[in-house]
Order: sequence, then C-alpha cells, then structure tokens
Amino acid sequence: MGMQWQGLVVADGRFAVKLADTNFCPPVEALSGLVHGASSVFVVRDSNGTACVMANFSAAFSTVYDTAGGPKNATFSLPSDAHVLNSSSCGKGGASDSILMIEFGGGHTLTLNFTRNATHYSVQLMSFVYNLSDVQIFPNASSKGTRTVESTPDIVAGMNTRYRCVSSSGVHMGSMTVTLWDATIQAYLSSSGFSKEELVGPLSAPGHATCGLGQRDSYHHPAETRCEQDKPSPVTPTAPPAPPRPSVSRYNVTDSNGTCLLATMGLQLNVTYSRKDNTTVTREFNVNPNKTTFSGSCTAQLVTLLLQGEDLALLAFQFGMNASSSQVFLQGIQLNMTLPDARGAPSTHSTAFADPTFRAANSSLRALQAAVGNSYKCNAEQRVQVTEAFSLNMFRVWVQAFQVDGDKFGPVEECQLDENSMLIPIAVGGALAGLVLIVLIAYLIGRKRSHAGYQTI
Repeated sequence: MGMQWQGLVVADGRFAVKLADTNFCPPVEALSGLVHGASSVFVVRDSNGTACVMANFSAAFSTVYDTAGGPKNATFSLPSDAHVLNSSSCGKGGASDSILMIEFGGGHTLTLNFTRNATHYSVQLMSFVYNLSDVQIFPNASSKGTRTVESTPDIVAGMNTRYRCVSSSGVHMGSMTVTLWDATIQAYLSSSGFSKEELVGPLSAPGHATCGLGQRDSYHHPAETRCEQDKPSPVTPTAPPAPPRPSVSRYNVTDSNGTCLLATMGLQLNVTYSRKDNTTVTREFNVNPNKTTFSGSCTAQLVTLLLQGEDLALLAFQFGMNASSSQVFLQGIQLNMTLPDARGAPSTHSTAFADPTFRAANSSLRALQAAVGNSYKCNAEQRVQVTEAFSLNMFRVWVQAFQVDGDKFGPVEECQLDENSMLIPIAVGGALAGLVLIVLIAYLIGRKRSHAGYQTI
C-alpha cells in the first residue's frame, strides 16, 4: 500500500489524521539549494469522522534572524513528524471557514485558513508562527520567543476539485519565505478523500516516471485545478518565411475607345487576421501572374483593374481623375481573399462560422499620382496602407491611366523614393569632390610656403 498510518489525534469530537506518503517523487531540481522535506498528507475530519480538508505537500522555510555576530540565514523543511493540531477545524456544519493547523519542531505552526463561495474555494490566509528559541533551527539567536508572519497565497480551485501544483511556489511573508512543491490540497470535500480520478490508460510509455506504480498499473487523471506554474507556456506560432519578391507582370484595360490603363508591377499582399486558434498573425502573399486573370472597365472619370485567381477572389484597383488639377491617381483598392486557417465571422443563420474570407477596402486613397497624359514610375518598393489590417506592397511600378497612347507609356514622373535614391550618390560624389579640392588647395599652399624659405644666389 502507498499510505501508512502515522498517528491519530482525537479532540473535542474532531479527528486530525496525518498520513505519510511513501510513493512520492519530489521535483528536487525545482528547489535547488533548499532543504528537502518529506511529503505528507494532512487530514482534518469533523465530529462524524468525515474529512473536510486534505493536504499533501512538501514545504521549505527560509528566513534571516539576528545573532550577536550579525544576521544569519536559516533554511529548514517540513519534517516527517509534522502533525495536525487538534485546533484544526471543519467550521460549523462545514458552512464556515475551515482551518488546517500543522505543528512541527520546537513550537512552529503553519496554518491554512480556507474560505469558499458558490463555485470556488481558496486559502484566504496562510500564517506561520516560528519559535526563535528553537536552537536546532535558530542557534545563537539574539531574540527569543515566537514571531508570526502571514500572507494570502495564490491557492484557488473550483469546488469539488483538488488544487494541484507540482512546481515550486513561494509565499513571501515579510522576512520569511515558505516554498511549497508537489502540492495537492482540497477543502470542503464532498467525499472522504480527494476528488475521484478518471482512468485514462496504462502508464507504460518508455522513460515515463512511474512514481511507485507498476508498468501495468493504470494512470488516473484527477479532477483538479492546476496552478499557473504548471500550465504549459503559450506557444507562439511560428510565422512562415517571407515570400520572395513577386514577379512583375504587365496589365492593360481596353474598351471600344482604346486603352485606358497600362501597368507593369509586382504585387504582394500584407494581411493581419485572426486564426482558428484565436492567435493573430501577419502574413505576406505574392500575386502570381501565371495564375491570375485580369479585366477592367473604362469611363470618363474612373478606370478599374480587376485581378482574380486561386485564393484571390478579387483584387480591384480604381484610378480617378481630378479635372481641376489635371491629376490622375489611385483612389481605391478592394481585396477579397480566402484564408484557410482564418477564423471566419459567425453566420447570421446559424451558430456555425462562415467561410473564412478576408475583406478590406478603401476608396479614399491618393497614391501613384501623376499629371494627365504622364505615367507614374517607381523602381523602389512602395507600400500602400489600405486599412489597418491590409497593406499592398508594390514593386517596380509603372502605370498610366486615362489618355494612354496605344501601348506606350507617356512622359515619366519619378516617385520620391527613386529621386531620393538618386540624390544619395550625387551627394556622396559632391562630398568626395569637395574633399579632393580641399586636399589639393592645402597641398599647393604648403608647397608655396616651402619655396619661400630659399633665396637665389
């Protein structure tokens, strides 16, 4: 058997029982540098012998105390002979607060006060009384007598579930730190023991710690509330690698009156969306000209280019004209595309989610601007921010809308990015030329001064 009876205390009709757990596998690596104590099960019962509190944990204590030679550290653990005091209580009829009091050594007491509501219970207060007169733990202490420290630990669990925390958890109480590990605690028990466990299969995986169970024993998954330290860290989804630069393709829109749009450009979609696992990602998608068809329309005030293909349901460009300023510009972009891993919006007809389609549109842009009859050209990468969740990266853009002469671009208006890139080598060349000129002048002045020191005989 895994449990051995260690003692029985009867007082005022209450039973306080302590069991020693002989099948305990302590996470020693989690408490490097601390004294490791035995894991014990402490039980508080009411006058009818029904258990109301069970706690199974190991604990270590660390503090600083004063001696004649100066401050000294004291580190000690909950020993195997720690026992439940008969002043522990299940409360009145199990309706009020329960108290677990554990005594050990020369007058040290650890107390857990439990409280509950309709759905949860918690340790409302943890207090620790330690006795500086205990020379085994506090040798040469300047002060004698007891000290009391207390704090509210983060021990909360749902009713009828056990609180479970394998990881070490420190509770700071002023100068004293109490560290619990491999803790299983449950208050307001609905049965005579911890909440029932559910059989989930044999524990026979190679390399799996059996903790005293045989290879043919079954592993029981308890109904429990795990502490935050035991929960797995959230996995940050790995963003897919950025695609290479998109291929540049030529597009045109023509009607019965001739061509109204000429364009060559590479297109890359930059979208931010929520996935089915509720994570938010930003991804880039290249528009593949080989798998994309295009069409469009021409009017006196609006030129439209439509692209469609694969997961790209629609990518629309709208070019407008300002007659008063004789300027042509990209005024609208619309995107509809299917993202297989996106979390779609709820359907209006059922609780299911609709097809995960990403949609974005903006009809008040003012990009790729040029005079009527001229073309806009930009060799540098250019980003057009359409919405907060969607931007369009454009590469080697050369576009002309309205008044296109056949299949030829009109006079070119360079983008500011290209002009700036041309200014940099000019500025560098000018600076180098100026430096050479300064060195040459200095050389000539120095040479003239050297000749002035000689006279003709």
